[in-house]
Amino acid sequence: MKNYKLPVIVALLIITFFTVFVSGCQNDKVFTINESEVEATLIYKNDFDDDLNDWQVEQMEGGVVELNNGKLEINDVKGCTVWLKEKFEGAIIIEYDVVIVQDGGVNDRVSDLNCFWMATDPENPSNLFENSKSRGGKFSNYDSLQLYYMGVGGNHNKTTRFRRYVGNGERTLLPEHDLSDSKYMLEPNKTYHIKIVANNDLIQYYRNGQLLSNFQDDAPYTSGYFGFRTVKNHMTVDNFKVYQIKS
Repeated sequence: MKNYKLPVIVALLIITFFTVFVSGCQNDKVFTINESEVEATLIYKNDFDDDLNDWQVEQMEGGVVELNNGKLEINDVKGCTVWLKEKFEGAIIIEYDVVIVQDGGVNDRVSDLNCFWMATDPENPSNLFENSKSRGGKFSNYDSLQLYYMGVGGNHNKTTRFRRYVGNGERTLLPEHDLSDSKYMLEPNKTYHIKIVANNDLIQYYRNGQLLSNFQDDAPYTSGYFGFRTVKNHMTVDNFKVYQIKS
């Protein structure tokens, strides 16, 4: 009788290798940064199909953050930050899709597509969420953090600004990061694909391929947390992904 065990084992090993290889390829993506291609590996993904266990909501009274039809829905009155609880280190790229809703709702204001990234708390370097309750979604309560901030269509859709928070209330705003042209503002009910690059000293923010912020940081923040940020706004978020840039 022939011994089929060895061929079967070899076949299983080949299938396993192929499966792992294909899976790895599916998790890799090539990005173009400053006309150069970089490879990155998917390290976090959330399609908002299950629950909000990965997220920490800091929101002022009257607002609601929930999952609705497979999307993160933020319906806010006075101020809200939704933090991803996972801390990232090193060179990363963040991507997600977002829609600013205008459909007659009380908070359907086309304004303030904002976010924080590489955020840390100098007072609590090992736990960003130590003061989560006291911050409570009030915008000025985040001045004590170290982070990068992008505010698209702020001030009733009249300004788009990038700032670097240093942790002592200083929020540097350079002239080239204070935009007021209409092409940098928001349109209602339009899907925007956001891409954020934190590649060591290179910090960038793209919206639908349009570079809105380009900053070279002499003392870059290379680890921290990401958070969606808004005020008096109704928006949905989907297809959230974080990639680690390969060295």
